[in-house]
Amino acid sequence: MFRSLCALLVASSTILSVQQPVRRSVSLIVTGGTVVTMDGGRRVLRPGAVAIDGRDIVGVDTADAIAQRFTSTDTIDAAGHVVMPGLVNTHTHAPMVLYRGLADDLALMDWLQKYIFPAEAKTVSPEFVRAGTRLAALEMIQSGTTAYADMYYFEEEIARATKEAGIRGVLGQTIIQFPVPDAKTPAEGIARAVAFIRQWGGDELIVPAIAPHSMYTLEASTLKEIRAVATRERAPVIIHLAETRDEVKVARDKYKATPTQFLESIGFWGDRTVAAHGVHLTPADIGILARRRVGVSHNPESNMKLASGTSPVPSMQKAGVVVGLGTDGAASNNDLDMFEAMRQAAFLHKLTSNDPSALPARTALAMATIDGARALGMEREIGSLEPGKRADLLIVSMRTARQTPLYDPLSHLVYVTRGDDVRTVVVNGKIVMRDRRLLTLDESAVIDEARKWADTVRSAVQ
Repeated sequence: MFRSLCALLVASSTILSVQQPVRRSVSLIVTGGTVVTMDGGRRVLRPGAVAIDGRDIVGVDTADAIAQRFTSTDTIDAAGHVVMPGLVNTHTHAPMVLYRGLADDLALMDWLQKYIFPAEAKTVSPEFVRAGTRLAALEMIQSGTTAYADMYYFEEEIARATKEAGIRGVLGQTIIQFPVPDAKTPAEGIARAVAFIRQWGGDELIVPAIAPHSMYTLEASTLKEIRAVATRERAPVIIHLAETRDEVKVARDKYKATPTQFLESIGFWGDRTVAAHGVHLTPADIGILARRRVGVSHNPESNMKLASGTSPVPSMQKAGVVVGLGTDGAASNNDLDMFEAMRQAAFLHKLTSNDPSALPARTALAMATIDGARALGMEREIGSLEPGKRADLLIVSMRTARQTPLYDPLSHLVYVTRGDDVRTVVVNGKIVMRDRRLLTLDESAVIDEARKWADTVRSAVQ
């Protein structure tokens, strides 16, 4: 009798062990929220959960399914929130936040030549760039950007500040024909770019790039050399393209071609190239960009504010061009809120096409996440919530009056949400903001430092 009872207990224990497999211990679980994956099936899980181990996502499923497979000592309850991929800003000039509001309501060339270029000549330094990048990183984290593409001067300082803030950057050392704060000649700028690429290559958060400013601020020979360097160093290239009618006129007068066609004629286009703006493109230009697999960064707010024009985004997408979203620098936007960029992109293309379906919410959201990652050549690593990708994600509150009622989370993310609805930000598996508390930056110190630099800028331009 006793032996039979023991045998029964052993058998019951064996059955229970089979029914309750050992759960894997992971570093972080986010559970209970509406998970907007942006994966290939565009799954939305209600309630869903994401399991993270180290820097990687290891599970994305219903909350119950994740609970059965994983356990963690750090679990975030996301009930009443949306969990989504981190936003990807495909075009910025991060330190230019320190010129925010310096000159407004001007066309691009007047804005650049009369205000920005002179201000930069008097104020840009490694210290200025560090302070500006810290402020930009603070703003980006607080509004949900986890990865951004940049082009500016002293890019090594931007890389250090970006890494310290804990966010991801594709950072392009700018090359321009005339003397600038970190290089007196294009050759010096290219040498700096090569050193930067070699110093930061292989970093977990920083992708070093080379950034020729534009076809109208560089000679053809310099552009060819930049392409050769990028190919040799296997580095991404970032360039302004067809932003204004003035740029198109320069190209036609000088080269009898559009900016896109001119760059094609000199063999400039290549792998992992991002063209910022792409406002004034012909159908032939769009064909070139599609064939060359050039990613385009659409910057609707900057283009509207400077009256540069409207990029033919729906036409590009129809032709197979990958289009991401960008804010441009905060000196011409005047903020780095990618939720606002999504909303304005959707509204702009509905208005200009007289078609309310021209750029729907799901497309705008894709442009700010997975398509932004594609434009930067990083879609295997970021842009969606999928096992094997880096753990870059946001927890966005849906509890306020403005967010109520919630029927369609994709609609809310584009048409309702603002940057300050972001509660928690995770980059590369590390929490950089939790319940609006910054963990990698001293918010007060960053803002105090920026205000001191504002006094310097104000004195320099008076």
